Amino acid sequence: MANEIKCPNCGHHFEPNEAIREEVERELRLKVQDWKKKQDEEFIVKLEKERAAIKKDMEENIRKSIAADFQNQLQVLQTANADNEEKLKLARQKELEFLKKVQELKNKEEELELEIQKKLQQERTNITEQIRKQEAEKNSIKENEHQLRIKELEIQLEAQKKLADEMKRRAEQGSMQLQGEVQELALEELLQATFPFDIITEVGKGVRGADCIQTVRNSNGQECGKIIFESKRTEHFSADWIDKLKNDMLKQGADIAVIVTKAMPKDMTQFGERNGVYICNFQEVKSLASVLRNAILKISESRKSQENKGEKMVALYHYLTSHEFVNNWNAIREGFRNLRSMLQKEREDFEKNWKKKEKQVELIIQNSLHISGSIEGIAGQDSINMQLEDAEPDNMLEN
Repeated sequence: MANEIKCPNCGHHFEPNEAIREEVERELRLKVQDWKKKQDEEFIVKLEKERAAIKKDMEENIRKSIAADFQNQLQVLQTANADNEEKLKLARQKELEFLKKVQELKNKEEELELEIQKKLQQERTNITEQIRKQEAEKNSIKENEHQLRIKELEIQLEAQKKLADEMKRRAEQGSMQLQGEVQELALEELLQATFPFDIITEVGKGVRGADCIQTVRNSNGQECGKIIFESKRTEHFSADWIDKLKNDMLKQGADIAVIVTKAMPKDMTQFGERNGVYICNFQEVKSLASVLRNAILKISESRKSQENKGEKMVALYHYLTSHEFVNNWNAIREGFRNLRSMLQKEREDFEKNWKKKEKQVELIIQNSLHISGSIEGIAGQDSINMQLEDAEPDNMLEN
């Protein structure tokens, strides 16, 4: 039988039993396991070798890719840096041009101011010279008038000397009334400069409520009337000033009384008349004095042509309360306000443009700092100098 086994010793044939079959199967199973284990070990070794080779190839590829990317990024940053340097160079040039234009504008303003002052001085000189020639022609045959004029100039010179001494004494004294006295002196100097041929005299310190008197003279040097001025530089207006100045006006024989005050009455915001006394601030006094002076000259002319035809002060009062006077004064105020508004608008526009350009420069500097930080983080701190400029341009902007 095919399943019989022959004994090698006695030649007897027999069938293998269950124990022999299990032994044979066990041996076969062990051999299969050994063979599988060996195959697995060889596969694992081969797999590890392939894995190591793949890892090495991948690392090499990654290293090459990173190096190529770094080179590309560095080249892009260098290109961007060159563009930014060019833009910053242009920005610095524009900033320099802007500063030059600002300086040129300042120079032009100073030149314009100087030219205006020269023209004003020339006009004053021409007017003074013209009036002087007219008076010289009219008084050439009157030696005594000439002597009186010299005496008058000597008196004015002495008054100016006393005024200078008084200013020096007041400056050294430093009293509580310094601010008021400064306005008094400024008022006298303003009247003297505006009306060089009128007589501006200081009222004695013993007289309360009055500071100076303007004696109005016509082109022939004849006295036509007087305007008495009182200067106040306090924070509150007092109604008592009006009555005191009216009394001083009567004592001094003045025709018109004017209070020049820093604080206006509560119900007055601009020039006006109160109980026969005119009230204005320091900015309005020059125009008001010119109008009042013209009124006195007109009254004087009317007095000559209409002797004994009515009260002179009534005519002066009617003129000063007329629509003509009010309209002329309002026109002067409107022109002054328009001019001041135009100057203020020009100043605001200039400052607005300056701030816009200054913000633009700050934005450029801010962006350059971001670029500088990024490049230093990649290429190193000392590799590329990304500093725009030293502190000098900033100082120029601040100045």
